[in-house]
Amino acid sequence: MFLISLEYKVPFEEIEPHLGDHISFVTKYVESGVFLLTGRKIPRTGGVLLARVENREQLMGLLGEDPFMEFKLANFEITEFELSRVSPELLG
Repeated sequence: MFLISLEYKVPFEEIEPHLGDHISFVTKYVESGVFLLTGRKIPRTGGVLLARVENREQLMGLLGEDPFMEFKLANFEITEFELSRVSPELLG
């Protein structure tokens, strides 16, 4: 399991033209079950993704499709972790 924290490197005005494509990218992987959770940071300085993939190489391959990475608009901090507990509140 991987937690991905995105931090914008450019002003939001430079993010906006790519936002639609980023949302399409995120939606594709939410619908396929790869991204389990996604959301914006508050204040709006980036976002957070929770991904379930086999390994870091697979994750980097799919993140390469994100226009935020493609156009170097955001830094991606990636933390791999092993899931040990899940709150029933999250499941239900």
